[in-house]
Amino acid sequence: MPTVEELYRNYGILADATEQVGQHKDAYQVILDGVKGGTKEKRLAAQFIPKFFKHFPELADSAINAQLDLCEDEDVSIRRQAIKELPQFATGENLPRVADILTQLLQTDDSAEFNLVNNALLSIFKMDAKGTLGGLFSQILQGEDIVRERAIKFLSTKLKTLPDEVLIKEVEELILTESKKVLEDVTGEEFVLFMKILSGLKSLQTVSGRQQLVELVAEQADLEQTFNPSDPDCVDRLLQCTRQAVPLFSKNVHSTRFVTYFCEQVLPNLSTLTTPVEGLDIQLEVLKLLAEMSSFCGDMEKLETNLRKLFDKLLEYMPLPPEEAENGENAGNEEPKLQFSYVECLLYSFHQLGRKLPDFLTAKLNAEKLKDFKIRLQYFARGLQVYIRQLRLALQGKTGEALKTEENKIKVVALKITNNINVLIKDLFHIPPSYKSTVTLSWKPVQKVEIGEEPSGEVEVVEVGEHEATVVEEDSTKSSHSLQHCHVHNILKFYYSLDCRGCPLKRTAAFS
Repeated sequence: MPTVEELYRNYGILADATEQVGQHKDAYQVILDGVKGGTKEKRLAAQFIPKFFKHFPELADSAINAQLDLCEDEDVSIRRQAIKELPQFATGENLPRVADILTQLLQTDDSAEFNLVNNALLSIFKMDAKGTLGGLFSQILQGEDIVRERAIKFLSTKLKTLPDEVLIKEVEELILTESKKVLEDVTGEEFVLFMKILSGLKSLQTVSGRQQLVELVAEQADLEQTFNPSDPDCVDRLLQCTRQAVPLFSKNVHSTRFVTYFCEQVLPNLSTLTTPVEGLDIQLEVLKLLAEMSSFCGDMEKLETNLRKLFDKLLEYMPLPPEEAENGENAGNEEPKLQFSYVECLLYSFHQLGRKLPDFLTAKLNAEKLKDFKIRLQYFARGLQVYIRQLRLALQGKTGEALKTEENKIKVVALKITNNINVLIKDLFHIPPSYKSTVTLSWKPVQKVEIGEEPSGEVEVVEVGEHEATVVEEDSTKSSHSLQHCHVHNILKFYYSLDCRGCPLKRTAAFS
């Protein structure tokens, strides 16, 4: 094996040869043999091998293998030097191999090395994006778990940093093609990352591109199979896929397949759903997704049947008034529990789909069923009116830090939910029922107006802003808090008593 002096001498021969450097194959072989030496020799070899690599194509395999040996050396300084120089080997047909090697090196636990590998991959990406993708996807499909995981994360975080001249149409098409292969067998986390990758591609920002993504998600969700509510993996897959699909829907990219599946397969099994995550209100999560999708549902094949299923589920959460005893008091032991968050979701979904069949309540239900529904609506609305006034009164004049307390945040969300329900119920009380009002779901962004106004079809909810409390209108750009679950007896964590006969709300502690 060569000494340090021999390495420097042969380096000098090659450096002085200028255009005739390729004629000194023996000198370059000495440098390649330097990887067999000690620490000093290896460090020199790590620098000299890539410098003259392009002049000796017949020794390309030997040179790459020698550099790869240095990338795996026990000495961290040698490894870092060797990794840093790897992009110089990424020429012509060697580039996919170098990309493959760098992808494998992502498994390092040394943070400095890991950053060097990332930088090297980005460097060769700018030289030949398609060749680099070949190496990355080769390891994603066939590599070890840790390499696969880190290669996917590399794509999800680094692709968006590349300039437009690198991510041209042909490159994006290759990413889509290769991603489809990977999506045939992915974990939930991997699926989310790939949707992040694909939804960021310029070529998929069009209507047809979004439609492609929705079809990919639908395939992943396995919407052709019967839903199994007792299988947490099945439930989790549907939730994960639907969450990825929701941002893709629009007036031109319809949610019909997902809404149909939820109505036919999920709603009838709502009470038996097995939660995949401890502490998650799985029923509310499903209803919120359905509500968000319902706005973008297109023509539905079995609209009346599915609307009836949605209506029946809504009735489960809209109780009849309690029977009264002769003295006018509640004859039962308990007042019905009003689950406002559930009702907001179900009522909104029914309102959206009802627009497509506006005579459902008047022509498709018998008179007795319609009468029963209006009694339930009236009972619910009566409690809402007093509840909304109390909430507005409690939040009146609150600004700044006062609105940031946990109690006031909950009141704000409660007002958003109840105000939404109030607007929708007003629509359904019209003769015939109307579906014209629009509301913004309580967990979606909203706009601000002044506090203290009475609820109407125009004013929607209250929001906690940075400095003040305000009532908000629809079509807002501000963010809002989301209420996870809402029995009237735990939504605000205190109770009311209201001087309204038959009202479902009781008070044991007043608003502060």
